[in-house]
Order: sequence, then C-alpha cells, then structure tokens
Amino acid sequence: MTTSINSTQAELEKLVADLRGLIASKDLDAVPEIKVLRQRIDDGMHSVREATVRAAHEAARQAKDAALAADRYAHDEPWRLAGAALAIGTLVGFVLGRR
Repeated sequence: MTTSINSTQAELEKLVADLRGLIASKDLDAVPEIKVLRQRIDDGMHSVREATVRAAHEAARQAKDAALAADRYAHDEPWRLAGAALAIGTLVGFVLGRR
C-alpha cells in the first residue's frame, strides 16, 4: 500500500513540476495571476503531501489494529479457528479431488 501511495505521490509531483515548468517562463512574470497560481500550486502540493502522510499513518494503524484483533481471537478461540481451518481445508480438498 505504501508503494502505491508513494507512486501516486510521485506521479502527482511530476504533474505539478510539469505544470510549474509551463508557467515558469520569465515572460509570464509580468502577469500577476501567474505568481498567485504558482503559490496556489505550492500550497496545494504541501496539503497533498500532508494528507498522504496522514492517510498512510491511518492505514498502518488500522492494519496493526486488525492484526492485533486477529491475534487476540486466535489466542482466545484456538479450537474454533482450528475447526474453521479444518473445514476450509476439507472443502478445498474435496473440490480439488473431484477434478
């Protein structure tokens, strides 16, 4: 998941860099709106970076919580878990045996 987030962030940063390259022309420095646009792009990228980091941390926290819950369940209900694994294994074996 982190790789996907990093990839998306890299693509977004490349897109913004391309856009900044288009509006970086010295000829455009005389246009007041260009300076404002450049600042909005920079501010937007900063916000996106912060949001991406927050989302990655939240996803990691949720994954950790889920792993802890699964671990707790496996320790609290080992026979139920073993029974479910046996049932699934039997079903898979039956299906594969019929082929």
